[in-house]
Amino acid sequence: MCGIVGYIGQEQAAPILLEGLSRLEYRGYDSAGVAVFDQAAGTLAVRKAKGRLQVLSDQLHGGADLNSTAGVGHTRWATHGAPSDVNSHPQVSRSGRIAVVHNGIIENYAALKTFLLDQGVPFTSETDTEVVAQLIEYFYEGDILSAVGRALRRIQGAYALGILCADFPDQIIAARKDSPLILGHGEGCSFLASDVTAILRHTRRVTYMEDGDLAVLTREGITCCNSLMQPVRRKVVQVDWEVDAAEKGGYEHFMFKEIMEQPEALRRCLSPRISKGEIIFEDMALSKDFLRRMSRIYIVACGSSYHVGMVGKYHLERLTRRPVEVALGSEFRYMDPIVDQHTLVIVISQSGETLDTMAALRQARQLGGHILSIVNVVGSSIARESDQVLYTWAGPEIAVATTKAYTTQLALLSLLALWLARELGTVSQEEYRAALAAFQELPGKLEQVLARRDDIQYFASKYFNHNSIFFIGRNLDYALGLEGSLKLKEISYIHSEAYASGELKHGTISLIEEGTLVVALGAYSRLFPKVMSNVLEVKSRGAGVLALTTQTHQEEMARIADAVMTIPEIHELLLPCLGVVPLQLFAYYVALMRGCDIDKPRNLAKSVTVE
Repeated sequence: MCGIVGYIGQEQAAPILLEGLSRLEYRGYDSAGVAVFDQAAGTLAVRKAKGRLQVLSDQLHGGADLNSTAGVGHTRWATHGAPSDVNSHPQVSRSGRIAVVHNGIIENYAALKTFLLDQGVPFTSETDTEVVAQLIEYFYEGDILSAVGRALRRIQGAYALGILCADFPDQIIAARKDSPLILGHGEGCSFLASDVTAILRHTRRVTYMEDGDLAVLTREGITCCNSLMQPVRRKVVQVDWEVDAAEKGGYEHFMFKEIMEQPEALRRCLSPRISKGEIIFEDMALSKDFLRRMSRIYIVACGSSYHVGMVGKYHLERLTRRPVEVALGSEFRYMDPIVDQHTLVIVISQSGETLDTMAALRQARQLGGHILSIVNVVGSSIARESDQVLYTWAGPEIAVATTKAYTTQLALLSLLALWLARELGTVSQEEYRAALAAFQELPGKLEQVLARRDDIQYFASKYFNHNSIFFIGRNLDYALGLEGSLKLKEISYIHSEAYASGELKHGTISLIEEGTLVVALGAYSRLFPKVMSNVLEVKSRGAGVLALTTQTHQEEMARIADAVMTIPEIHELLLPCLGVVPLQLFAYYVALMRGCDIDKPRNLAKSVTVE
């Protein structure tokens, strides 16, 4: 959610902080601020502003107004307290000598605030973060690291913290629990960030902090300790993707760039895993004995990753003949899930830091489940805490609305379903070979879909002025419709819902009236006649129909629907991977024509790291 950047080195800090924060704008925010050491005065200089980062940058003349070589910066997405200059981070203690930037939620902040108020500590903001700053000062007796440790032992909840103390101008303290925080190792400098994109221009050597870690950043290097204040050594990893991968590269929006990158992302995801007619998952931790005894599969995810799981359920149950349940990460902990040592729990997250999904993973592991995660970010929390990790290798995704992360997750989960069926002996040799050939054809066929994007732009120009749109489909098409509907609503702000089309007469059809737009999905050939019946139902009630189907059924669908988007024929296992792309493009072009902020839709964040 919020963005954090910290720097200590030889250069002026504020411009580096502002530049780093600009690379975190995609995470979503409503205000920004920085705190630096004012070396001349021996105090902290704190500057904050509601609104876009540019407001703060203009006030500071790009950071030139703050002469310091150490500081922290923050972009806030409001949780406690409305967006305002006062509620913006950094939050400071009553003396002004301790400043804190924070991502996460302090769950017991109300009790801590009451305690501090009883001690005569005044508060100026409505935030839970100010409690952290005030609590650290309450315990401060000259040793800032000790004070931070004492404060954190009384805090419940999730946090990623960057902390400055005016009495220690040559260090920054970082702390992390259930919220991502990265340390960057430079030459004569050190960095702190909530996402590697913020510091990649300055260093490729990073450390992913572990839960409970504290770190002290100096110009000479970084030292870490655990929650018991014992020194620990954490691995330094080299980020291997190029800085340009996080740039727009001439495209108007990151979302459009990432849509266009999907064929190459799929090649990176799939090619190393298919060799000589077989699926190869290196270091696969699922033994034949576990698979033989496997009684059920859970898929746990949130948002678009949950929609990946909905498609995966159809594939996994058909191919493996094992029961599959898809659960929202935010619901899993409260549903008393039936998990034991014979349960495979597939956890899906682009960032690998989604808090609800992370909490569900930990509960499933405590219950004895075997955890296999599908993530994009190497070294992320979910990856580290899983028994088995499959990386999507999609590269950095900057737009809030996911595109290439979705398709690579979907392709990888589908490949896993085929591999499991092969290991269990529940798929025929003929289907295995046909499906494997389709995986190898997928990137090229996706390029064919993208080549016809002008057609989809034309359809968007016809329908962008609708204020309520329904997606209908059956089986795989229904699962696909969930993602198509989400894409449209999150970036265009059009009310949109996806329904299983067999449920139309159980209430939904009462909402269909003259002029309503229905996006009818009919790519799944087995149920194409059923979808045609549903199209006739909504047409008879005055709806306009924009359909999506395969080239085989294009002519038949065109006899009834008002407009038809088509995708090439492909094995049904991969139909959603192709079918989602026209829906992504449709959402993009509709939002563009409505003048929306496509990469940074209102009220949304890229990585949801609070519950």
